[in-house]
Amino acid sequence: MKISLATNEVEILKCWNVMKVLRPHLKEGEFVSMVIEMISEGYHLAYIEEDGIAVSAVGYRFQQFLFNGRHCYIDDLATIPGRMGKGYAGKLIDYVVEVCKHKGLKSITLDSGFNRIDAHRFYLQKRFEIASLHFLKKI
Repeated sequence: MKISLATNEVEILKCWNVMKVLRPHLKEGEFVSMVIEMISEGYHLAYIEEDGIAVSAVGYRFQQFLFNGRHCYIDDLATIPGRMGKGYAGKLIDYVVEVCKHKGLKSITLDSGFNRIDAHRFYLQKRFEIASLHFLKKI
């Protein structure tokens, strides 16, 4: 199972079918330019291909907060329908963990919607802890 980093328009576009599963509000025509801008801000997009198509992807970045210092934040983690349950998301989480260990980071954080019960079960199996609630105020 090879994990690749999307660093150009072709590789980023490969990840569209995965990311639209998690982020259905996004528009395909805006996806590549948005990710390119995010990459310039420190975002990384890693993916696994099967039969020539991306089947699972993780987007992450490195941040520093007062409450936990330098850490990794996972923005996105998704697998396309029909390919779930094959261990792709687990391999991507393990990949991010190894990247973080190499960088000397001590924690990985992420947010997950309240309704994503299967995702929560997965994160708990991967030894994440429920550490806080995330609040949002729309302006």
